[in-house]
Amino acid sequence: MLLLHSFCSYSISPSPQPPSCRSQGQFHLSGMHKTGDVILGGLFEITDLSFTSEPQHPTCHGFDVLGFRQAQTMAFAVDEINRNSELLPNVTLGYSLYDNCVKLGIGFRAALALISGQEEEIVMEDNCSRSPPVLAIVGDSSSTRSIAISTVLGLYRVPMVSYFATCSCLSDRQKFPSFFRTIPSDAFQVNAMIQIIKHFGWTWVGLLISADDYGLHAAKSFQSDLSPSDGGCLAYMEVLPWDNEPLELKRIVDVMKASTARVIVVFAHESHMINLMEEVVRQNLTGLQWLASEAWSTAAVLQTPDLMPYLGGTLGIAIRRGEIPGLRDFLLEINPNIKHNSSYGNSMANQFWEFTFQCKFAPAPSGWVENGGRICSGDEDLKAVETEFLDVSDLRPEYNVYKAVYALAYALDELLRCEPGKGPFSEESCATLQTLQPWQLVYYLERVNFTTSFGDQVSFDENGDALPIYDVMNWLWLPDGQTKVQNVGDVKMSPFNGEQLTLDGDKIFWNFESKKPPRSVCSENCPPGTRVVRKKGEPECCFDCIPCSEGMISNYTNSLECFSCPEDFWSSPQRDLCVLRQTEFLSYQEPLGICLTAASLLGTFICAVVLGIFIYHRSTPIVRANNSELSFNLLLSLKLCFLCSLLFIGRPRLWTCQLRHAAFGISFVLCVSCILVKTMVVLAVFKASKPGGGASLKWFGVSQQRGTVLVLTSVQAAICTAWLVSSSPSPHKNTKYHNDKIVYECIVGSTIGFAVLLGYIGILAILSFVLAFMARNLPDNFNEAKLITFSMLIFCAVWVAFVPAYVSSPGKYADAVEVFAILASSFGLLVALFGPKCYIILLRPERNTKKALMGRSTIGTIER
Repeated sequence: MLLLHSFCSYSISPSPQPPSCRSQGQFHLSGMHKTGDVILGGLFEITDLSFTSEPQHPTCHGFDVLGFRQAQTMAFAVDEINRNSELLPNVTLGYSLYDNCVKLGIGFRAALALISGQEEEIVMEDNCSRSPPVLAIVGDSSSTRSIAISTVLGLYRVPMVSYFATCSCLSDRQKFPSFFRTIPSDAFQVNAMIQIIKHFGWTWVGLLISADDYGLHAAKSFQSDLSPSDGGCLAYMEVLPWDNEPLELKRIVDVMKASTARVIVVFAHESHMINLMEEVVRQNLTGLQWLASEAWSTAAVLQTPDLMPYLGGTLGIAIRRGEIPGLRDFLLEINPNIKHNSSYGNSMANQFWEFTFQCKFAPAPSGWVENGGRICSGDEDLKAVETEFLDVSDLRPEYNVYKAVYALAYALDELLRCEPGKGPFSEESCATLQTLQPWQLVYYLERVNFTTSFGDQVSFDENGDALPIYDVMNWLWLPDGQTKVQNVGDVKMSPFNGEQLTLDGDKIFWNFESKKPPRSVCSENCPPGTRVVRKKGEPECCFDCIPCSEGMISNYTNSLECFSCPEDFWSSPQRDLCVLRQTEFLSYQEPLGICLTAASLLGTFICAVVLGIFIYHRSTPIVRANNSELSFNLLLSLKLCFLCSLLFIGRPRLWTCQLRHAAFGISFVLCVSCILVKTMVVLAVFKASKPGGGASLKWFGVSQQRGTVLVLTSVQAAICTAWLVSSSPSPHKNTKYHNDKIVYECIVGSTIGFAVLLGYIGILAILSFVLAFMARNLPDNFNEAKLITFSMLIFCAVWVAFVPAYVSSPGKYADAVEVFAILASSFGLLVALFGPKCYIILLRPERNTKKALMGRSTIGTIER
């Protein structure tokens, strides 16, 4: 093996003896060994390291019972496989397990010792080749050590199956082609954490990490996956010091205290948490919800009465718990090697014995017995001692070790079952036990697929990661002060449904007065009707809520923008819904419309009554005076004036908009034309009463009167026709007056056309007024010129006041002003012209005689 050559020196002689190489040095490592046809290596954290001046002789102290239990789990799995006649028949597995002393250097040495061997001199085959001492390694427990070791092992495709290294960087198949693991990577752990954060609606969280590959890579994944678009932001991120640094820890706790984030996510080891919690207790920082990574989510050392007021209710991600039947009985069979008591070699059992029973094997250190120490006999009863070593109710890392050993065994079993000529290697060859190389085992390990006795499926994806699954743990603080870590759910990756989080919310203990999940947000959600506006210089989760403008809405929470309502809709007062705009026009149902309609109908009725009176009394002098036909035409035109006002009431339509102004213009021109002709006739009669003036009457005969009225009215009809053809009035939805209302109105189309229409009426009215004013003092007992003057004065005054009032009135009130002007002018003409005549006809019939009405006989010449 090439690695062997790089660490060995050749000793070649001319004699025919087989070539050999001698190791440059030998590391003294604490371990456990068992011979077999195939040897599996293992690296476990059992003791800690103290350096000496001799690098070959490091001194490890202390003892980790749980680390030793993990090593014993591997030994149990190997023993169980050897007793299984269906798995690896006729092949005996062995193992070499080393203590890495929780240091990268020692772990790296141990890995090299496993794959290169510990023999001082190795005799090789004639072709200078030899099967490696260890075919694969189970370990390491640390991501940092796994990265370093697997980098070297990957060069020679030696498979390494870790049971505890979670760094997502180890999924890089280009850098670590032979690395596998039975624990999910941090990438999935981070996703699992984010799933929990999203489940409870926490969008503002703090992040604490350890200063190693585990923490740094977890932080990188967490920052990239906790997307603000999904509603999550980091309030802060702090790196916990590796050692106890009071000033740095105080600074970190000050940051936590000052932040509004109530949820703290921690990717760190329990040793970091112990140092941090000392400062948390000192500052009495309560009211936080802790989210624990798998590295400390079940750490018993943190579940103390002093810390539970602060850590109670912690939610954590824990390695999948499994059951390993028979493991406890196997652990009880441990026996120390009394004859071999050395600081190096196969002494793990002895160290465990000394740690458990607080004794020393002979020969004991100097002064041990004198100071009250006890000598171990090896006959101590393990069952009588309370130790978590024998507690197999919560096997998590051990379960991963168990699966790792079985994964290697199943891969090796498939390899040995290969039929010659059908193999996966060159020329369809198979590997044999005598020529087996580690890279060949990697091929089968990538395709392994089996189910444990606990019911979990074990297989590896293209990155060497096992099918991920985590348990969700909750730290329960009981009323009597005791603590319990309970399983409240799980999060796993399903091949069909992706990531799935399952939580039993009723079981979760919340360490708050409300007994409910806390709120942890930088800014409260913006309700519908508002939009999000980010605070300058702060994360995206920190924002203000700005109400939507009028006419715009947002109908969901935390909307980034407001949306305009359609044309016929407007925003509700809460700005969360588009509602149909109110419509406004001069309606027949509203009081104003009812009053104007009643006035219009009343005027029409009065005209009809007056017309009836005049028809009934048509033979009387007062009716026959000054051409009764003009009076009838005038009454009919006034009736049309009253009725045309109804076209201005009701919802505007195209036909009403076009007809209202045409009817209004023609009706009033017809009315004013009749008055103008009447006035001209009065002047002609007066002139005819003078000597030599009789010739003027021939121009004001009946035919001329009719023709004049017809021509003057035809001009207005032509104006209206040109207006309607060129730029017709049309209905319009006006939203300028009221944002929440649609005002239906008729736009005049051509302002010039409307002005010409009104101007023509005004010219005729002014001309009538001037002529009537000139004839107001004629010496008749009943001079109609006075009535015409007064009626034209009313008419002109109304329409002069109409123009500014119409321009300044919005919406329906413009229509009301125009209707009022029509009615006022019409009533003015009706009352002024026909009121006195009806008074005489009905109440003073004695004055309705020719003698009373005419002072001269010439007037009789124009009677009919």
